[in-house]
Amino acid sequence: MPNDKPQPKPTGPPLTPPPTSPPARPVVPGRIARSVRSGDVLLLTRAASPQFFRPITVRVIRVLDWIAYDGWLWIDAYQLRPDGMALARRSLYVMPGGAQFVVAPAVVPGRRRSVGRTTVRVGG
Repeated sequence: MPNDKPQPKPTGPPLTPPPTSPPARPVVPGRIARSVRSGDVLLLTRAASPQFFRPITVRVIRVLDWIAYDGWLWIDAYQLRPDGMALARRSLYVMPGGAQFVVAPAVVPGRRRSVGRTTVRVGG
């Protein structure tokens, strides 16, 4: 055998075990602890970010992979009107732990009016 020699023992301090995972964040009663995904409807208040002095409701388009501090993330979302229709598209920096997941409001399309049709004469 080519390596019949005993291997030397390592010297120095003993190896420490890998650190344990950080403690779970406290769950606020009444909220579901889950990750933000496309299609989620969120109520964003000051708990989600100081920029939301007036709370807004948004529907998440996608979670962006931009660099953010631990516990924060960037999302693309549509800001919603009270009737559930999109008002504006926004990129937002939020703390998901402060966002409240809400049931999506049912969007009821308005009644469509019939288009008035007139006869068009072709030729002369």
